[in-house]
Amino acid sequence: MLHFGALEAGGTKMVCAIGNENGQILERVSIPTETPEKTMPALIDFFKDKGLAAIGIGCFGPVDLDKNSKTYGFITSTPKLSWKNYPIVAEFEKTLGIPVGFDTDVNAAALGEAVWGCTKTVKNSIYITVGTGVGVGVIIDGKPYHGMIHPEGGHIFISRRKDDPMEQGICPYHATCLEGLASGPAIEKRWGVKGAALSDRKEVWELEAYYLGQAICTYIMTLSPERIILGGGVMHQQQLLPMVRREVQKQMCGYVQGKGMDNLDEYIVPISLNDNQGAMGCIKLAMDAWKEKGEAQ
Repeated sequence: MLHFGALEAGGTKMVCAIGNENGQILERVSIPTETPEKTMPALIDFFKDKGLAAIGIGCFGPVDLDKNSKTYGFITSTPKLSWKNYPIVAEFEKTLGIPVGFDTDVNAAALGEAVWGCTKTVKNSIYITVGTGVGVGVIIDGKPYHGMIHPEGGHIFISRRKDDPMEQGICPYHATCLEGLASGPAIEKRWGVKGAALSDRKEVWELEAYYLGQAICTYIMTLSPERIILGGGVMHQQQLLPMVRREVQKQMCGYVQGKGMDNLDEYIVPISLNDNQGAMGCIKLAMDAWKEKGEAQ
């Protein structure tokens, strides 16, 4: 059975994994994200001499996903300045000599769930991660959607609730985007401590659910997904998901009706792959890159 490499390239850590064509994760390590000069040799050292057919990378962004672009496979305008304009795909191709699949980290997670998880029975879905940042991966007709660059659903503008104790969001670009108002760091800035220490504070999670519910209504109106997954560290608060569902029902005001809205417990769901969805999505990216190279020869 062929083995494939998977790299979840995050802003804080790089998760490296080896898996097979069934999506099974056989080996996994985590490496801190420092500068390319420090981090890349450690990543290459993990993957080399493993007999891999290909590697898939799900990367923090923004990134260039246009294969006709001169900067395809680059990390582009990231706030992590040492990685700005870094050709991560080319470096792996050069050092490992195998095909490389590439997408955003959140698209990779959405793909993992679409192939092996809770959205494999539908063609169109979205994956929302709420953690250090907020990202949205979009699957259309079973494939990650890119468009001009790729979706930046964490930066849609939302209405700040008037009683929010934080006057504006923490995003340096937008005063009232979803990430600026609902990410983990936003929760900490607003309340003075990390969300993990606020589990018993109902008002914290009611406000968080208000913002997430508002955003999800926008995604439903614009993308009409057949299922929505919520993941990320903030969603480890088990009381939050039911509150989000209630907010979606409330804020939608009955405007959209359909199978999903009739049963929000099965429409807005948690992750199903035990936090392996990102690595498994990267395995799928690797498999597709390996297949594409074979078809081109």
